[in-house]
Amino acid sequence: MTRKRTGSVRGRLRGWGGVTGMAVACAVTATLTLLPLSHGRADAFVTDTAGPGAAQAVQTRSGDCTDPEASLPPSSADGPSIAKIKARGKLIAGVDQNSFSWGYRNPEADRLEGFDIDLVRAIAENILGDPDAVIYRAIPTNQRIAALENDKVDVVVRTMTINCARLEQVSFSTAYFQAGQQVLAPKDSPITGFDKSLAGKRVCTAEGSTAYEALEKQSFGAVFKDEHDGADTDEDRLTVPNQLDCLVRLQLGEVDAVVTDNALAAGQAAQDPAVELKGDKPFTTEYYGVAAKRGADDLVARVNQVLVDYRSGGANSPWMLSYRKWLEAGLPGIPAPPAPKYRSN
Repeated sequence: MTRKRTGSVRGRLRGWGGVTGMAVACAVTATLTLLPLSHGRADAFVTDTAGPGAAQAVQTRSGDCTDPEASLPPSSADGPSIAKIKARGKLIAGVDQNSFSWGYRNPEADRLEGFDIDLVRAIAENILGDPDAVIYRAIPTNQRIAALENDKVDVVVRTMTINCARLEQVSFSTAYFQAGQQVLAPKDSPITGFDKSLAGKRVCTAEGSTAYEALEKQSFGAVFKDEHDGADTDEDRLTVPNQLDCLVRLQLGEVDAVVTDNALAAGQAAQDPAVELKGDKPFTTEYYGVAAKRGADDLVARVNQVLVDYRSGGANSPWMLSYRKWLEAGLPGIPAPPAPKYRSN
């Protein structure tokens, strides 16, 4: 849990309502590192049952990575990773539980819901014949790869961008969503987007995120690195374990802006009417994929088969139905899922 910080709050909570808002913000921050998390009640926790790692075939080599979105051809064949999941009788999925519309806990229904959660359920139904045969584990942004490497989860379905650097550590499915980086800031902020208006502004990103990498390449004079970036410290205010921590810091006035995926930022803007996306459009193009342990080729191929079925059906496909339910209000105008790319063997 993040250590309590002392000192005055630089700004009031925006859009959360005074003392009550402060309590909510603290409660949200406290939930960020709950791990593991089971499918059912909020207080139902499970122990690690992931077992030994999968066979270590390699999806791609970093030197060969010219098209990171190209994944293995789809297949319904079983293999060692699928056999492990079937023997356990549960799919263990690393997810977010704090990203509105993607993976978040509905307090009224006391269950996880969202676009990513719908996809997890489709994977479980395909492999195990039951969409509820899932153990959900809430993992911070900066622990997604470690959770796979250490066999804590079978898959990560958590708005995770496919790129060449990550392919050196994990394997990815084909892309299931196109997103891009954008600036989130208060509506009354002079910040206009990912441009020179960021000069001197305190900008928050999640550790291990593509947003942080983007700022390393071009910061426009923004202050985005903590004094001890990269060190094991809980004093960081600009680089944080979870992206939602950035929204809390923005509401507290501790930072001036957030850089994150527009898909996540749209959900946060829907939650807090005092903030908005800045700039006409994202300044990068990125694709989300389902991540699996590097070399778990049978599982990756099976997920790709699930995605073939998930995209099928045009306007009435499972993908489009989930998009309209969870994302269309904040991200309108998306006509179809991204087309899959497959690499040749």
